[in-house]
Amino acid sequence: MANTGRIVAVSGNLLTVAFDKPVMQNEVGYAVLGRLRLKAELIRVRGTHADMQVFEDTTGLYVGGQVDFSNELLAVELGPGLLGQIYDGLQNPLPELAEASGFFLPRGLYLDPLDRERRWAFNPTRTGQQLMAGDTLGTVPEGVFTHRIMVPLALPGWLTLRWLAPPGEYTVAEVIAKLEDERGREHAVSMLQRWPVKIPIRAYRERLRPSEPLVTKIRLIDTLFPVARGGTYCIPGPFGAGKTVLQQLTSCHAEVDMVIIAACGERAGEVVETLREFPELTDPRTGQSLMERTMIICNTSSMPVAAREASVYTAVTIAEYYRQMGLNVLLLADSTSRWAQALREISGRLEEIPGEEAFPAYLESVIAAFYERGGVVALRDGSVGSVTIGGTVSPAGGNFEEPVTQATLKVVGAFHGLSRARSDARRYPAIDPLESWSHYASVAPEDEVETA
Repeated sequence: MANTGRIVAVSGNLLTVAFDKPVMQNEVGYAVLGRLRLKAELIRVRGTHADMQVFEDTTGLYVGGQVDFSNELLAVELGPGLLGQIYDGLQNPLPELAEASGFFLPRGLYLDPLDRERRWAFNPTRTGQQLMAGDTLGTVPEGVFTHRIMVPLALPGWLTLRWLAPPGEYTVAEVIAKLEDERGREHAVSMLQRWPVKIPIRAYRERLRPSEPLVTKIRLIDTLFPVARGGTYCIPGPFGAGKTVLQQLTSCHAEVDMVIIAACGERAGEVVETLREFPELTDPRTGQSLMERTMIICNTSSMPVAAREASVYTAVTIAEYYRQMGLNVLLLADSTSRWAQALREISGRLEEIPGEEAFPAYLESVIAAFYERGGVVALRDGSVGSVTIGGTVSPAGGNFEEPVTQATLKVVGAFHGLSRARSDARRYPAIDPLESWSHYASVAPEDEVETA
């Protein structure tokens, strides 16, 4: 029997739901409104009542309304077909949504993130019998990359390969392998797998220290304030100082295999500009469209506030997935301040004790946990992958002493502070050389950097 609850209070996008059967933290539920099912996430459990944040407009929801619990955590779909896509914060493909409903998206409409009908050329490569989560079963060509089809990341312990599909074309939902775990249970494996966005992917051998510089082709950054491959950095600056433009330049020219842009709470005009420019730009490394190695996750300031947090975690989970293939991924979050503002709004509705400037008291730990998901890892097959995370911060009035900037500075390895005076003087990128710093090694000799 399905696990259901009933609404006992509605406050903005926050629902208080009474339930009888067990529920999980971060479980997905659906608030039923006529034929609509509005997606929500359970964020707090107290006795027989739970608080849920709804990812849609809650107009029309009423006390006594039904909520269906899914018994699943908020998760993303991982598999071939992610590259070049444009998603919203819940991994709905926006081009397909536009085809289905027009320019104005209705509530309660959710589509499959990956095309269930497209066929992919699967080439089995696994010959050994004993496997672990993250080991390669086969490969699929995807654009300029070879996409590794892996043992599902959620399967624990050693697994025995009982059957592997022959070379051929398969959809992401078709079974391509059968595995048996240590308890004798059989698992059917397809190219598609799901992973909870709040849980880091740790199916690697060891975590390495970032040491190799990430070449961004921006001389000021590469020489004076370098970023390491697998490192973290932030770009705080006032409105109009060039944060988004600097991120776009980095995404175009950085020497990485893949770029993921998470526009969480940024203005819609800047996101539209990115969507228009990137398909027309050419990747200097491959000569093909820049979108061939790019994924954009749009969650503009006009979209529901609760989905901003989901968009950040969706982006970093997909980045970790491609890191498991031995690729170097650059994740650009624009802007983490809007995400923090969403946390503040939800915290206020939960009536939690506020911290500085009404941000939640746990702001620092949440930001630190996000940046810690970057890094360099050594995989079981000997290859090395990395996720480099760069986040912009939009402090009010350019004040770097505000809580979001200070919480970010404690965990990142490089700080590229933008200056209003330099941007007004048309000196781009407007990185202030006296305010900025980096803990990473530069491509230039250390004595020359000190001289400069």
